[in-house]
Amino acid sequence: MGRARFRGLRFIHTHLNNEFLTKEDLTDLSLLQLDMVGCLTEIEGGESGLIHIGYLIPETKRQKAWAFIGPLDLKELNIDFIEFITELENEFVRERGRLYDIKDEKEKAVLVSVMPPNSKKIPDESILEMKELCYSAGITVLDTVIQRPKELHPTFLIGKGKMEEVIMKCQQLGADLIVFDEGLTPGQINNILSITELNVIDRNQLILDIFAQRAKTNEAKIQVELAQLRYILPRLASINRAFSRITGRIGTRGPGETKLEVDKRRIRERISLLERRLEDIEEVRDRKREKRKATNIPVVSIVGYTNSGKSTLLNLLTKSNVEVQDMAFSTLNPTTRLIKYPARKKIILTDTVGFIKNLPDVLLKAFIATLEELRDAHLLIHLVDISTADFEDKIKAVDEILDFLDLQNKERLIVFNKIDKIDRSFIKNLEQRYNAISISCLKKIGIERLIDSIEGRLNIHSVD
Repeated sequence: MGRARFRGLRFIHTHLNNEFLTKEDLTDLSLLQLDMVGCLTEIEGGESGLIHIGYLIPETKRQKAWAFIGPLDLKELNIDFIEFITELENEFVRERGRLYDIKDEKEKAVLVSVMPPNSKKIPDESILEMKELCYSAGITVLDTVIQRPKELHPTFLIGKGKMEEVIMKCQQLGADLIVFDEGLTPGQINNILSITELNVIDRNQLILDIFAQRAKTNEAKIQVELAQLRYILPRLASINRAFSRITGRIGTRGPGETKLEVDKRRIRERISLLERRLEDIEEVRDRKREKRKATNIPVVSIVGYTNSGKSTLLNLLTKSNVEVQDMAFSTLNPTTRLIKYPARKKIILTDTVGFIKNLPDVLLKAFIATLEELRDAHLLIHLVDISTADFEDKIKAVDEILDFLDLQNKERLIVFNKIDKIDRSFIKNLEQRYNAISISCLKKIGIERLIDSIEGRLNIHSVD
């Protein structure tokens, strides 16, 4: 394949019923990424007839993936093919240079957002979250396709015709990757890969990949590898071909990438080994927790939806320098510090991994050990990014995970963050409704009130 993804192949065939290029011909042109497809008609007694030629074109406002030459008499066909195809490839390169930096080495994707029947998803918010996840994974989203099928297609999740349109759009834009915001079955991944050589991943694989990139400590690497292997194990037989094509790329990176093609027995052995290592780590953490309990110092844990500002709040209250990034899942490991704002206090503050709606079970199970820290907390600060339109859905998502962890009865304080971005009159009503307080970590608004509220909930006084 050339730099503009052409095969270097021209496909010329005969239509015995004298019809011109059909939709099937043009679909083959796009899916097989041919230089050209041409059909010959009205050939009688060896005499030349008409020829109809189709070729791919870059993204245009006409929303067509192809253009035509003819139909014209075969004797009139006079094309310098090398000159024609070279200029066409250059046109693709110029168009892609206009759309994005062609020197950018990030993988480029078309995002497919599927709205199933009776779905409660808010299209704009769902797409925004997927774009944020792609950004966190180092993926450039070139375009988004929204599909509202009457029912989910068992073969491709969306209809075959729509799937072909998505693949054509990827080829026009120069995308390397198709990202679905719904989970794909192993069979669906195989079916899609049977008609394209593009990499295909779903939301779960995207989140796994982000976790793999963020894993820095030995514990986090073990947790991510364990999650990857648990995700792969039930799918191994049917997606072995798929993973063998994309190993080491988006969706398959991280500590477990070299284990993707081992057999089930080896994977189970690896899972058992990793589980034992996590148990050892948990024993060490248990001893540390027991020491903290012996000091009778109260523990406050920050929980919340991913990218709600938990690490920023931790840094502010403890005068620490934990890495902060404006992206999903920037923090994987629990961080524990003493509160030092405005002065040193006998309160331990911990930060946890961010939550997300429909968190894959394999990830939730893998990070249960990390979230065990929450069981020892005397108070949970539920931090909410109030500037997002779907903040209520995110509050609900965090509550559901806390219920899953059997922490629904834990003392909890809802704190609205990023109030500098919204109307203050709107905040007052919400504070009353949720019995919450409001702050801005960035502008340091309401921090003293937060400290007073924490101390009031814990029934303690500040200590110099």
